[in-house]
Amino acid sequence: MGIRVRKNREFTLLAAGLILLAVSAALQMMARRTAWFGPWYASYIYPPISAAFARFFGLFPFSVAELLIYILFLACLVYGIRHLKDWKKMAAGTFFLISALFFIYTVNCGVNYYRRPFSNYLEYRAGRYSKEELEELLGWLTDEVNASYTETGLQTKDGIQREAVRAMNKLGEQYPQLSGYYPIPKPLLISRILSVQQLSGIYSPFTVEANYNAEMTPYNIPHTVCHELSHLRGFMREDEANFIGFLACIGADDAEYRYSGCLMGWIYAGNALAEVNHGSYAGYWNRLRPEVQEDLRENTAFWERFDSKVSKAAETLNNTYLKANSQTDGVRSYGRAVDLMLAWYLSGEAQQTVAGGGTS
Repeated sequence: MGIRVRKNREFTLLAAGLILLAVSAALQMMARRTAWFGPWYASYIYPPISAAFARFFGLFPFSVAELLIYILFLACLVYGIRHLKDWKKMAAGTFFLISALFFIYTVNCGVNYYRRPFSNYLEYRAGRYSKEELEELLGWLTDEVNASYTETGLQTKDGIQREAVRAMNKLGEQYPQLSGYYPIPKPLLISRILSVQQLSGIYSPFTVEANYNAEMTPYNIPHTVCHELSHLRGFMREDEANFIGFLACIGADDAEYRYSGCLMGWIYAGNALAEVNHGSYAGYWNRLRPEVQEDLRENTAFWERFDSKVSKAAETLNNTYLKANSQTDGVRSYGRAVDLMLAWYLSGEAQQTVAGGGTS
């Protein structure tokens, strides 16, 4: 009787795993091979699912995803030791676990890589720009960074987290595609896990949580949490998440958020200009307030501490992940946020933001 029950359990786990895997594969295939499924799913299926996940896991003040990773690791270790000789049961359990995780990933994240990009909802379009236009943008950002400078890191953790929700809700009033429920972003209990990978934040599709690295230079945090929260709305492209984070921060009521958005925008545009004309870039660097320059030096020193084989392996893994989800430029897609910022600036949106009180 005991052997029959055990075999039934193994069969049930295998059958359930195969069903979840088949459904996940079908969803992925439909999203990749049809033009309509991704946008339809993102508009009608994903929102209620993600809202339910976000509201439930948002009840917890800590990162549930992080805790689950530790619990899962220990559970797998104990399970493996207990069933070391029963390889069939171990294989069935492992297969079901992987299938379940892949299914959750697919419904909460994977299909969204094939939705309409955020840029399609904008009234302006990114294109090709001259060096002079890039310099004009960087000059504007330099003035805004200097004007919005504040002593970062003075807010309480709760204040930083809740301001992110307010900033994203405010941006959602302008772009309906970004409206909806936002849970507070959460720092990892052991942020060093992200630091050694040179990551500032991470979105968990398994719990629909926006997690951030609490160890990094404070000015990084506001833009990072808004970036991660944009993934909750189904916008998975990293360049667009950077741009959404930029818009949310510079339009925020909080001075630290505006400073973070302006400075991150300055970094993206500055790096782009440095590749074209380093001498011109140096001129804009010299125009920054000494306090801003010190923030940038502190940030560089922080990440250089973790420049190792681990961080390079993490970058390679991230690059492979992005390409697997049809972001063909891999990690280079992070730099394309500059094109969106240029289109936004040249359309006159920047001046309207300033006139509306978004920045100082």
